[in-house]
Amino acid sequence: MGLLTREIERAPCTVEISHKFESLHAHVRFNNGAVIYPGDEVQVKGPEIMAPFGEIVTEDREAIIVRASALERLWTRMTGDFEVMELCEFSFSEEVTL
Repeated sequence: MGLLTREIERAPCTVEISHKFESLHAHVRFNNGAVIYPGDEVQVKGPEIMAPFGEIVTEDREAIIVRASALERLWTRMTGDFEVMELCEFSFSEEVTL
């Protein structure tokens, strides 16, 4: 992998969408053991998956992984902590504000 070049990889994957009261989530598992690193981008191919309320839908798909260049990976690691801190700038309260 070069300092500025990106690589593209294809991977079979399993997508799980849960639309239940106790769990609302979407997970992607790479069936070939691919690992995602900081700065990488993933796009799952295929039409939108909709799970009816109360159900979990699982589908096999193909994912396209665009690997970050060495420079992008370094930048993501250097600035990632700042982005996480932005998420911490909220609070939950039982008070209702109008």
